[in-house]
Amino acid sequence: MIMRPVTSSNLVAVGFDDTTGTLYIQFHNNTYKYFNVPHDVYRNLMNANSKGEYHAAFIKNRYRFSRA
Repeated sequence: MIMRPVTSSNLVAVGFDDTTGTLYIQFHNNTYKYFNVPHDVYRNLMNANSKGEYHAAFIKNRYRFSRA
């Protein structure tokens, strides 16, 4: 799984494991894994003008997560 750097004030890099549906988001302080995330959510995050706003609206508090 490749972590891709993103342009964002909050997010540093994003990765996605298609086989498990695990979304990895690296913030400045920590990296989190979000489980059972549809591929469309990952694609939309990567295409969002504001990665931080997309994360807050469509990922945070919607998917089970843990620190990576």
